[in-house]
Amino acid sequence: MKTFMDDNFLLETETAKTLYHDYIKHMPIFDYHCHLTAKEIAEDKRFSNITEMWLGGDHYKWRMLRAKGISEDFITGNKSDKEKFIKWAETVPHLIGNPLFHWTYLELRRCFGITDILNHENAEDIWEKCNYEIQKDSFSTRSIIKQFNVRGLCTTDDPLDDLHYHKEIKEDDSFDVKVLPTFRPDKALNIHLEEFSDWVHRLEDVSGLSIDDYDSFLDAIASRVDYFHEVGCRLSDHGLDSPFFEQVTIEEARQIFKKAMKRQSINDKEAIQFRTGILTFLGKLYADKGWAMQLHIGGLRNTNTKMIEKIGPNTGFESMADFTYADDLVSFLDELEKTDELPKTIIYNLNPRDNYMVASMAGNFQGNISGKIQFGTAWWFNDHKDGMENQIKTLANVGMLTKFVGMLTDSRSLLSYTRHEYFRRILCNILGHWVENGEIPNDMDWNGKILQDIAFNNICRYLNLKF
Repeated sequence: MKTFMDDNFLLETETAKTLYHDYIKHMPIFDYHCHLTAKEIAEDKRFSNITEMWLGGDHYKWRMLRAKGISEDFITGNKSDKEKFIKWAETVPHLIGNPLFHWTYLELRRCFGITDILNHENAEDIWEKCNYEIQKDSFSTRSIIKQFNVRGLCTTDDPLDDLHYHKEIKEDDSFDVKVLPTFRPDKALNIHLEEFSDWVHRLEDVSGLSIDDYDSFLDAIASRVDYFHEVGCRLSDHGLDSPFFEQVTIEEARQIFKKAMKRQSINDKEAIQFRTGILTFLGKLYADKGWAMQLHIGGLRNTNTKMIEKIGPNTGFESMADFTYADDLVSFLDELEKTDELPKTIIYNLNPRDNYMVASMAGNFQGNISGKIQFGTAWWFNDHKDGMENQIKTLANVGMLTKFVGMLTDSRSLLSYTRHEYFRRILCNILGHWVENGEIPNDMDWNGKILQDIAFNNICRYLNLKF
């Protein structure tokens, strides 16, 4: 029987152990999609206690607390941070089989040196131990990033953001980690929402351009792409939670925009047409800039009306959607490919039933750039052991695993960098099994190079970034 989460955790063969410890364990991290804030990094934020650092804003943990029947007072409510931590400690033993079980212990071990099994009995002791460590200089935001050997990271930013803190970080010679913005223009696509026209007026103020019609709206968006590029942005990101392709003419898009600015009702077809027009326009801008476009497809968000009204949106009441989008995706990519304006693209699907569809779709539009269209890493409800294995094996079966751009955190928590270790162990275990089963050659240096590329080198090449 193996010891719980020992040095060879998840490594089932001798080859896997060698590949992990000798080739990939100490590789740096480039976290190309996360939800950390540039402000906290610029200000080198210090945390008051483990609850603020570990539980604040973490929807994964909030969902499990609710599943155990913990009162919302101990999750997003007004109970003390210590009381909230103790409730989490009570919950952890019930998480066997959930990735949070492994992540909890990886974070306690790697960040705090704590190997105890967290539960109600030792919760107060571990609370004190963690808080003692947090007071040290090594637990400031920047220090944690450096300790995890993070060379670069990309935040997620609305086009209206002035990127002040990104500039401040770039000019600070004392911190050599690249902190780059990511252009996330979801609010520019959601014309059917009441707040769309208000967002347009704010865009007008930020861009300094008068927005009188659809054409000037596009000009203002293009000006923000230019601005983000100047500050170092090389990635965009789009959350696509409903159909997103319907043929549209420029004149139709103009009329839909005009209706929205008059606060007239937009029907479903018009909303999709407008989304199509903006996405296609943006895709061409990204191609011109040499950016990569990320598409996160398939979330069903803010589902619990009672709780959304009580504590607000984006608080952990999301799940997988099940709409079909193969036709939308191929039509969108093909529309850009027709004029040689399809940018590098990373596609993430939330529903694992779509793994083979997305992975095979990527193969339709490869060429000229190594790994140009990527089947993105296991995302959100899939970033567990089974989900990562399925994504890796699906990609290997129908695509080119050696060009995969690898793992990201997609997290608001600094301690989530242990997820890169989790991913790397799983990846090494897969290759180790292939070697020992005679499915690939026992060439450790070649296999080690593949792992190092997936861990760090491929994404750097993909975005033309040097560290």
